[in-house]
Amino acid sequence: MNLRQKLRGHAEVHTGALNDILFILLLFFLIVSTLANPNVIRVSAPRGKSDTKAKQTVVVSIDKNNQLYVGQKKITLPELEGELKVIFAKETEKPSVVVNADTAGHWGDVYKVLQTAKKLGANAVASVNAN
Repeated sequence: MNLRQKLRGHAEVHTGALNDILFILLLFFLIVSTLANPNVIRVSAPRGKSDTKAKQTVVVSIDKNNQLYVGQKKITLPELEGELKVIFAKETEKPSVVVNADTAGHWGDVYKVLQTAKKLGANAVASVNAN
């Protein structure tokens, strides 16, 4: 008769540290989810499948000092309408105006240039370069 019990080791996994980590992660995600702004609207910009650029009749540039240039010629805002009329008189198709503006410039001037071009019957576009 064998009175001794066999000593067998039981395999255990200690999960105390894992429980602590799980609790910390749960708190982190709860706090971050309350800080997220639900009022943000994400909009994806449309992308063209082919290159459908129209002919640019006039390029109006506005630098950071709010100086206007039609092509390479420096003009003022009141002179813009007369300058565009002269250029549009030479065109046979509907003219188009592209406005390139510096990001440090005043965007009110961009709006005025676009309105002047629309008033003269041209297609007007503000060029945006994302860097």
